[in-house]
Amino acid sequence: MSETAQEQALAQRADELRRQLSGRDPESLAALTGTLLKEGAFHFALLGRALRLALPEFYVVDTGGAALPTFQQALVLYYFVTADGTPLAGRWVSFADLPGGRMYAPAFQGYSGNELVRAFGADVEAFRRACLASGGSPLEIAEAAYSFQALPRLPLAVTYWVGDDEFPSASKILFDASACHYLPIDACAILGGLLARTLQKRKN
Repeated sequence: MSETAQEQALAQRADELRRQLSGRDPESLAALTGTLLKEGAFHFALLGRALRLALPEFYVVDTGGAALPTFQQALVLYYFVTADGTPLAGRWVSFADLPGGRMYAPAFQGYSGNELVRAFGADVEAFRRACLASGGSPLEIAEAAYSFQALPRLPLAVTYWVGDDEFPSASKILFDASACHYLPIDACAILGGLLARTLQKRKN
């Protein structure tokens, strides 16, 4: 499928998700998603970026009114359709350990953790700076690790180990075990990839 065809298919899927949301009670949606409902829109943040999902059209825009790209529109819409209010598990798991994730885990690792290793190599301090600049909070689960509030009820974590003569450097995106109560597995992959790209762009 060409890139244009993929974009069109994703736009059609986003419209289907909007139709699913159109009959939902806004106050219930706000409660399930952990978003703030005011002035005819849901207010929330995606990886620290303030956004709003306006009623009744269900289009996602930033604080300046600019619409998000189609894949981010679909990501947010999936979150609103899927969110069921399940409490956080408080336990980090790999993508492979999420329901339905094992088959796609090698591909996900290829464009998330492996890309971070290609970007940062042995420069763990640059990785730390990028995480802090992107709103990460330190965790003590690897040589360097940070948590991120990706969506109101969907945190992510990223870990980093610097390699040596025997083992290469490694990085991995982790999810709270409750993640699939808020996004389907393919959208979890999109969100994890988005975090990886965000950190790469912050490298200095």
